[in-house]
Amino acid sequence: MHIPPRVLTVAGSDSGGGAGIQADLKTMLALGTHGMSVLTAVTAQNSLGVQGAWELPAEAVRAQFRSVVDDIGVQAVKTGMLSSAELVETVAELLAGLRVPVVVDPVGVSKHGDALLAATALDAVRTALLPTATVATPNLDEVAQLTGIRVEEEADMRRAAAAVLGFGPRWALIKGGHLTAGHGDGGSAVDLLTDGTEEHWLRAPRHDNRHTHGTGCTLASALAAQLAKGDTVPQAAAAAKDYVTGALAAGFRLGAGIGPVDHGWRWRDAH
Repeated sequence: MHIPPRVLTVAGSDSGGGAGIQADLKTMLALGTHGMSVLTAVTAQNSLGVQGAWELPAEAVRAQFRSVVDDIGVQAVKTGMLSSAELVETVAELLAGLRVPVVVDPVGVSKHGDALLAATALDAVRTALLPTATVATPNLDEVAQLTGIRVEEEADMRRAAAAVLGFGPRWALIKGGHLTAGHGDGGSAVDLLTDGTEEHWLRAPRHDNRHTHGTGCTLASALAAQLAKGDTVPQAAAAAKDYVTGALAAGFRLGAGIGPVDHGWRWRDAH
């Protein structure tokens, strides 16, 4: 009997199915792992934005985590939306007891500009959550939130990575997808992965597709899935970038706003 690697996502629900827990589980399945979940919040969300969000009690988050980890076990963990300082600190405490790779996606703002992290929680992310991370995966807005550094061109990404690494993760993956044409290599989407010594620049073609909802959740989940399968961090990041690039290219319209990336693009390509 083949038992796939087990990956746990600790994140919020996206009722529209494009991001959050739903994107995480689809990604984990697509990459050959068994996804499990700890729900931190419920959102009313669609292609136009977030209409409401309800945080779960820390006790419920702790109980879900212990239930999964103590019985089933995990080979990697990915964190997403943790909207309050109490939830950030609760999850950080739980993660500190694990000896598996942890991918921290420090979710601050949704694709539509909706705040998903209380300002009071930022210090807890810096001092409690990021030190538990094998890899932290902030986008440029989240880098600015956490460090105050505004990345305007590729050269700034090194400084941003150093600042993020200063909070304690072993690796930082600075996602440069928000860099506009004219800054650095405008023809490609570039990310920087570094542990402060090694540097890996991950480049992929930009796709003229506005349907990009869920890219951050998907990349972090793909990274966790690859780590659960035994990849090194650089191998996992390259594989995750490849998967996300294909999912972005295949993103589709849903509702009246921004549609999701296609988590099943490889399956559809094969058929």
